[in-house]
Amino acid sequence: MLKIVFMGTPDFARDSLKALVENGHKILSVVTTPDKQKGRGMKLLKSPVKEYAISKNLEIKQPIKIRDNEEFINEIKDLNPDLICVVAYGKIIPEEILNIPRLGCVNVHPSLLPKYRGSAPIQWAVINGEKETGVTTMYMDKGMDTGDMILKRKVTIGDDETTGELWDRLSIIGAELLIETIEKIEKGTAPREKQTNDFSMAPMLNKEMAKIDWMGKNATEIKNLVRGLNPIMGAYTFKDGKMIKFWKVESISEEKYNEKLDTNIENGTVIKSNEKEGLFIKTKEGILSILEIQGENSKRMNIKEFLRGNKIEVGYKF
Repeated sequence: MLKIVFMGTPDFARDSLKALVENGHKILSVVTTPDKQKGRGMKLLKSPVKEYAISKNLEIKQPIKIRDNEEFINEIKDLNPDLICVVAYGKIIPEEILNIPRLGCVNVHPSLLPKYRGSAPIQWAVINGEKETGVTTMYMDKGMDTGDMILKRKVTIGDDETTGELWDRLSIIGAELLIETIEKIEKGTAPREKQTNDFSMAPMLNKEMAKIDWMGKNATEIKNLVRGLNPIMGAYTFKDGKMIKFWKVESISEEKYNEKLDTNIENGTVIKSNEKEGLFIKTKEGILSILEIQGENSKRMNIKEFLRGNKIEVGYKF
């Protein structure tokens, strides 16, 4: 069994840490981001990785920064790990740390590298309507997800699958793949494949890109945006100056829509709205059926429940 320093933050990383512990590896220390203040009471919240580490009485380090942090770097050197495992830590690992363990630093990345390097690979795969994605383990270098690849596992993305659902699936697969990777590293049989230059990026999400583009996007593209931002932030639009978020939608082709549409209707226009049938909006191509919605300062609810208390008129243009 190896002596490991683990670096990670969200629940995606927690599953990998749990797998390491359950497979008998010695966790010398768990490095995670500092507790964050959240909510009206600004209560300090621990990361899921820290919560798990506490439950297993593991040593925890929470440096505010790791680059040019000589004290922290020396602490890791003193631990003398065989391997450092990094899973969704949230910070770039400097070369000084990458060079410490004798077997290197291994990362679990939720995409089929070199596609979707960066901080939001799961979200962008869904937003872009990809049919498959997966998990890649790799040896880390100083670049952003540019290291030599070790193992990959592919999965199919469901037509209605959200980022949250895919995230949960890939976190389990990532944990399994990490254990398999470490076993091969221990035996000296781990493959090492250089990445090609045919890569794509998955940058951080921002609020502006979550706004629905009624004029430029078709129903399938808007559905993918809604799926990709569920449950992180939600795709949104405005009605009478108030934000409305869509959490679940369906795209319907105009051929399958039962009623004939006026060709002069503008994109983003409500073509049907009632609590019995639901809410339907014309897009650049196809019809968007809204299934789950959230009004400003309100809770998420199914569309029929929402329309019982909130009127959205036919002909209204978002």
